[in-house]
Order: sequence, then C-alpha cells, then structure tokens
Amino acid sequence: MPKIKTKFICQECGYESPKWMGKCPECGVWNSLVEEIEQNNDKAYIATTNIIMPLTVDEIEITEEERLKTGLDELDRVLGGGIVRGSLILVGGDPGIGKSTLLLQVSKNLSLNGYKVFYISGEESEKQIKIRAQRLKVKGSNLYIVSETNLDILEKHIQNLKPDIIIVDSIQTMFKMELQSAPGSVSQVRESTLTFMRIAKGLSIPIFIVGHVTKEGAIAGPRVLEHMVDTVLYFEGERHHTYRVIRAVKNRFGSTNEIGIFEMKGDGLKEVLNPSEVMLSGRPEDVPGSAVVCSLEGTRPVLVEIQALTSATAFGMPRRMATGIDYNRVVLLMAVLEKRVGMQLQTFDAYINVVGGLKLDEPACDLGIVCAIASSFRNIPIDSKTVVIGELGLTGEVRGVNFIEKRILEAQKLGFERCIIPYENIKAIEDKLDINVIGVKNIYEVLEEVLGG
Repeated sequence: MPKIKTKFICQECGYESPKWMGKCPECGVWNSLVEEIEQNNDKAYIATTNIIMPLTVDEIEITEEERLKTGLDELDRVLGGGIVRGSLILVGGDPGIGKSTLLLQVSKNLSLNGYKVFYISGEESEKQIKIRAQRLKVKGSNLYIVSETNLDILEKHIQNLKPDIIIVDSIQTMFKMELQSAPGSVSQVRESTLTFMRIAKGLSIPIFIVGHVTKEGAIAGPRVLEHMVDTVLYFEGERHHTYRVIRAVKNRFGSTNEIGIFEMKGDGLKEVLNPSEVMLSGRPEDVPGSAVVCSLEGTRPVLVEIQALTSATAFGMPRRMATGIDYNRVVLLMAVLEKRVGMQLQTFDAYINVVGGLKLDEPACDLGIVCAIASSFRNIPIDSKTVVIGELGLTGEVRGVNFIEKRILEAQKLGFERCIIPYENIKAIEDKLDINVIGVKNIYEVLEEVLGG
C-alpha cells in the first residue's frame, strides 16, 4: 500500500507547507497550520455513471420516515420527536456530567426494542463498560461493545455488524493511520468526524458522537465540527447538583434551544417530567429577596425561583455576584433601579442566584431579577403566589414578551394566583384564565404591585 502523503495548510490564509511550523510565514498567525491528507490529482477522475443530475424541487419525492424512539421522552423532545435515520448527533458536556451514562441508557432502550446498537468506546475497556452497565441494569443481546480507536478497524466492524445505531465515546480518541498527528488534534478530529458522517449518510445509520469540552465550555476541536453534524446537544448542570439539563443548540430536524431535564440517581438518569414543580420545591414563603419567573426554554415554559441578597458593603467597591444569570445583565438592571427608582445600591453588595442550577438567558426574566433585588433591599417579601414576567428597558419601561399565554397557563397549573405581565401582552390573552393577570407599563407600577410602592 503506497504511503499517503500529508501537508500542512494554514486555516487563516491557505498557505501550504510540507512540515508543521508554529507560525505561518504568510500571514503571521500562530498555531494555524493543520495537517491534511494530500490528494493525488493525477489519479483523480469522475465516474460518469455516478453523476447525479440536478432536479427541481418539485421533482424530488420524500417519504416521512418514522423516528427511532430513545425510550427517554425528555431526550426525544429535545431531538424533535426521536432520532432521524442517517443523522449525526454531537453530545458535549463537562467531564463527569453523565454523557456516557445517558448514551448507555439510550443503548439499552434501543436494544430492547429490537435495534442493533454498536457502542464504540475509546476511553474505557469492555470490562469497565460492563461494570457501569451492571449498575444501570443494562442487558441485551442486541448491544455490541468494542474498545477501539482505529477508524480503519472500526469501519470493518461496521461493515460486518451492520448496526442500526452507532455510539462513539469519544470523537477525540479516534484516529486515522494516514495522519501522523496525535488523536485529539484538529486534523484527527475533523477526519474522524468526516468518516462517521460518510457512514451515517451512506448507510442511513444514526450516529451519536461524544465531544469533550474546553475550560470555556465549548466543544474541543475545530469549530467546523459543530457545522458538520446535524444536531448539537449540550449536557449542562453542576456536578454537585442532582439535576442535569440537556439542551439542543443546533437541530436540523427540530427546534433549537429545546431542553430536557434529568435527575442523576444511583441507578442512572431519571426523567423530570414536571420541571417547574421540581424547581420550586422547598421554596421559602414570606422571605424577602425571592421572586418567581417563567422562563421559556425552547417550547417549554419553566417556573424558576430567583433569589437576591443585598447587604451593606464593608469596602469602597461593592461586590456583584450572579449565578445562573449573565453578570452584565444584572449590573445593567441594578443601574436602572438606581437611576429610575432612586435605590442607593452603590453602597450595597448584591448576590443573585437561580435556584436549581438552571441558566436563564432570556429578557423575560428581567422583572423577576429586579423584584428580587428590590425586595431584599427594602426587606419586604413578595407574595408567594405571584409570578413576574417581562423585559425591562433602560428607561424603566416594561416591554412585551412572546408566548405569554403559555407562560400564564404554566403558572396557573402550579397553583399561582397572580401574574404580573407587560401591559401590551394583555390583548394577546384569549383564553379565560383562573388567575389574576395584571398589566404594568413601567418599573414604578411593577414595584407598586409587588412591594406596595
């Protein structure tokens, strides 16, 4: 077999070099040269029998294929109703968050439904996976496990086994013999993903690939990795909390930013079918600094408690701390309270926390943050049966939010009696609701309703 030649190409300017260099001599960018396989143009040809003629959109016929159910309703919801055949799904998350546990449970459910599952591990041996499988009560003659990292060998296994679904844990451990770089490098990760993408599309086999994340939280490897796959799922949550959130940040076959919530237990991950009830369990009543908001995660409304604590600072510079909310957003909202309402927060430390480990990033939670801070500052509790929804502008006006009726119905379902919403959303409510809905136009009206002035 002739030796396959490789070359190094700068990802910034396209400069080619026969060997790796730390700095590109053409554009001057450091660490931009990536190893790629050199194509032999002399032997390149186009097989005329394989040319596919272009078709108009009306000529293309499709049939609605049945999706594979994972046995986990929360995961099916995030995927858009199940697994699409031939799709390539990337699952990322922090170490120890539960990615392998989740996929092993999916393997169990699919194998029990008669599907042939091929579980490829590059990080654990077969015996180590068996130990974890016993803890999760995973059995089945349709679940095949191999510990291998060489893609050439794995392709032969796939040809012989002909599985219905493939799980790769993880893509950073896979390598091609033709490339001299180490597993986990940019070139190896890209070539490995291309190989699995070719298998998924060519054989119509859905493939899950696990991706490691960097310390910044992004998936390690080239950024093009997320563009190549069909779906990108992030597994989030604190390692010291029992709840885990799986979020779709890209999905060609469903809505993005959809979430599913799981609880980590001794025998694996359990679905949380009513996250609002779980997030509000144990909430204290008649305590200053606590407010309930309704955040929309994908198509699902979730009621979450926001807690705030303000205390006089002992230093010249007050401290601001936010967990689960963007820090800069909190500073902005506190500036609105200082300027528009006159609260002297510049001499107070402020600590804001989202209970349950969720991360809120939508503007509809603004009023909840403001009310929690104002409640703690004035030491006045907010009625425990009140939900606050709305976006706050810099001039103190309250702006409307989307899907307001869906949010109100979620609050009503959990027994809340009053809902404070933007005034312009009042006209969007069509159904007859068994909850007191109050429309507000600015921050003064909000504080009047919540704190009595």
